[in-house]
Amino acid sequence: MNALRQKLLPLQRLFDQASHSARPLVLLLFRLWIANVFFKSGLTKLDDWDTTVLLFTEEYHVPLLPPALAAVMGTLGETVFSSLLAIGLFGRFAAAGLFVVNLMAVISYPGLTDVTRQFHLYWGMLLLALFAFGPGGLSLDAAWQRWRLRRAGH
Repeated sequence: MNALRQKLLPLQRLFDQASHSARPLVLLLFRLWIANVFFKSGLTKLDDWDTTVLLFTEEYHVPLLPPALAAVMGTLGETVFSSLLAIGLFGRFAAAGLFVVNLMAVISYPGLTDVTRQFHLYWGMLLLALFAFGPGGLSLDAAWQRWRLRRAGH
């Protein structure tokens, strides 16, 4: 068994190096994918504000918030958090914010089908992964951290 382990060790190292190298790109793809979903949704709301307020009044039942305030907060959340996430600025904060927006959509819209609920679950998992791992090396957060370390002389 030990001999087999020794033979597989170079392969394990190769996979480790490949996954480490791919991580920034994978996190960037996650960020851009999910940001696109929420940003487009926010733009749709902005495109016809009267309909948006009507939907928040008649269809979406956001707990504890008046419909007009819920419409503003939802639209701002979708557009601002998705923009921050796309560029990787305050990435964990943006992912957490979009997670809450996504959760509110699931809670407040009774018209979700099993298929649309699955989409929201998928988006929620991507957002949790971005929250857990951060926006990655191809982000403004990472660039800012590198700049701070260089400035501090590390």
